[in-house]
Amino acid sequence: MKNGTFRNFKNGFETVNGGDGSKTPRQKTTGRKIALLAVLAVIIAFLALNSAYEIKEQEQAVLITLGRAQAVTEPGLHFKIPFIQQVRKVNTTIQGFAIGYAAEDNEVNEDESLMITSDFNFIDVDFYVEYRYSDPVKAIFASRDPLNILKNISQSCIRTVIGSYPVDDVLTTGKNEIQASIREMILKRLEEQDIGIQLVNITIQDSEPPTQQVMEAFKAVETAKQRKETSLNNANKYRNEQLPSAQARADGIIKDAEAQKTERINEATAQVARFNSMYAEYIKNPVITKQRMFYETMEDVLPDLKVIIESPSGSMQTIYPIESFTGTEEDNTVESSTSGNGTAENNGAGTAEDSTLPQE
Repeated sequence: MKNGTFRNFKNGFETVNGGDGSKTPRQKTTGRKIALLAVLAVIIAFLALNSAYEIKEQEQAVLITLGRAQAVTEPGLHFKIPFIQQVRKVNTTIQGFAIGYAAEDNEVNEDESLMITSDFNFIDVDFYVEYRYSDPVKAIFASRDPLNILKNISQSCIRTVIGSYPVDDVLTTGKNEIQASIREMILKRLEEQDIGIQLVNITIQDSEPPTQQVMEAFKAVETAKQRKETSLNNANKYRNEQLPSAQARADGIIKDAEAQKTERINEATAQVARFNSMYAEYIKNPVITKQRMFYETMEDVLPDLKVIIESPSGSMQTIYPIESFTGTEEDNTVESSTSGNGTAENNGAGTAEDSTLPQE
């Protein structure tokens, strides 16, 4: 009796299958089926896990079937054939990297930041480049490392553009124009390369001279420029205040001159007309016209003149006003001389012995 049979007999049990403890062929077949089913379940689970993949909103995928690539852009759950198809995912969100410094600790990288300007000045310039993958298939298969290519292109374009601007523009007013020029140049180079990566934006983070002494010199220059701008603004303000008043004075002088011009012209025209009219009368009667002109001239030159006519005896003096020559007054004033008294009649300017008239 075997050990198993003896143990069963001792414990009050009967031994099955003749008491030898061996398995029947049916039991062996059942165990094999269970093991096979377990292996199949593991294989099915493995295949199920490797036949589905998920694409998130910010991702795109490349489905590779026996070496042939196909872009999968719709987010959600997708299926593939295990061992035949492979999936590689690409993040399509906007990403970025720094040039000239480390984005993690802001440590300066002089190999990237130190540049030379068009006026042969050294300057440290830091940039931040933003990009995104626009074509996942090209981003994976068009180049080995598209991000490194973008970085090299960016550095090349940055140095080219910075080298064409003076240091003052890089430090102050020319940053926007420089950024636009660099961005346009990078976009053109990426279009030529066609590596499935797109530039979103590039910005100047900081620009400063490489040493403290140079920085102080630049600050002094900027201070002088600000003073210059202040002086120019004050001068322009003074000019704007003075120009209107000066223009008003100039306009007044011009108007006065024009008025005097008009007055002189009118006066000359009147004198010419008067001369022409006098000349017309002179042609008619020259003697009378000459006498009249003489009298009128004497009235203008000697308006208060009195003519004294002494008698032949010397005892009398007759005073005639200048108007008596013109015949405008008939009464004459007669004064007595110091030697005697008397009167004289006014017989006209032609009766005076000492009077002198122009003769023809």
